[in-house]
Amino acid sequence: MNPFPIVWASLLRNRFTVILFIVVVALAVALGIAISAQERALRVGSARAADRFDLIVAAPGSFNDVLFSVVYLNPTAVELLDPTVTRALLAEPQADFVAPIGFGDNIDGAPVVGTIAPFVEHLSQGLAEGRSFTAINEAVVGALSPHRLGDSLAVSHGHGAGGGGDADDAADALEAGGEAPDHGDHDNLTVVGRMQPTGTPWDRAIVVPIEYNWVAHGLGTGHAAGDTHLGLPFDGDALPGLPAIVVKPANVAAAYGLRGQYRTAQSTAFFPAEVLVELYAVLGDATAIMSGLTLAAQALVIAAILAGIVAILDLQRQRFAVLRALGASRSFIFVTVWVYVAAMIVTGALIGLVLGWGLAAIVSELLAQNTGVAMRATIGGRELGLVGALVALGLALATIPALLIYRRPVVEALR
Repeated sequence: MNPFPIVWASLLRNRFTVILFIVVVALAVALGIAISAQERALRVGSARAADRFDLIVAAPGSFNDVLFSVVYLNPTAVELLDPTVTRALLAEPQADFVAPIGFGDNIDGAPVVGTIAPFVEHLSQGLAEGRSFTAINEAVVGALSPHRLGDSLAVSHGHGAGGGGDADDAADALEAGGEAPDHGDHDNLTVVGRMQPTGTPWDRAIVVPIEYNWVAHGLGTGHAAGDTHLGLPFDGDALPGLPAIVVKPANVAAAYGLRGQYRTAQSTAFFPAEVLVELYAVLGDATAIMSGLTLAAQALVIAAILAGIVAILDLQRQRFAVLRALGASRSFIFVTVWVYVAAMIVTGALIGLVLGWGLAAIVSELLAQNTGVAMRATIGGRELGLVGALVALGLALATIPALLIYRRPVVEALR
């Protein structure tokens, strides 16, 4: 006998209850899928954002603070790097280039970041339009910046929309015990170029010559008086302190050599990847705990649903007893009930997989808009394994109501 017509009829007979059970299973599965897919999207997006920041050198302190300030442009108060270290780095023969990074200003909340043209080229891998800056009041905007070439931009003091640690802190640190430096004027900037998308918060930044950043905060130009060229080489005696420096080592051996060389009492050096690995380790533990709790919650949901199904099937015991009286075997009754329960669990799990994927995609988009880090939620082996484990558990538990109906005597069921 074919059990599927009876299963289909039973599903239609209790369609409201069936839909309710499927929705509950789908929501339980979607929660687990969304957590798993979002965690991976966050991990991949943040790692990709740090790819082009080979080696970061900064003052001794928190690696995380420096990483979030330089790579993710998150306003954080950091100490300034001693100018003597900057001078040594700028003359470093093992580096392809050394890029000073300066903060302290914003345009409508978008950070204004000071650096040198080679770093813009390295980060963008070629501009999308226009050219790099060649004058102190010119700027290159990120790929997602609303400003267009030729726009004149008024600069406000303070890093990011919320203000915070900036070049003023640098000046204060340098002048500790002395007279506070006078903040220079913030001349308007003219947009001359646009970067390629980088998938980082730099896509919304306005990048200017580091000299603009220094002049706007009364720190000089980094060059001798009368020298108006931009970028390297700088005058060692005129260099101010810097929040951080990005170094592009000549090769892998040079990268490890420079990291060890600049881990001193005056400076620290680190690869962004090694900081992210520590963060991922913490994130991974949290994700494992969340995944375990989610799977346990899903199992409880299925157990609760099965309890409801047992009650429904008990109301239909006479129908199964009639089938037995008409000659249906016990195994046929077992298979019919098992398929009936499994159909709801599998359908709910598949809907939950799609729903969780969509939920993770929405969360990724919202996080990308808030952080500037490009994220893309995908379904991988871990999510499929999670759904598979839940379905396997559900199918195993589905044998319980099937066995209850299977073992019930026909005479008793007909009463």
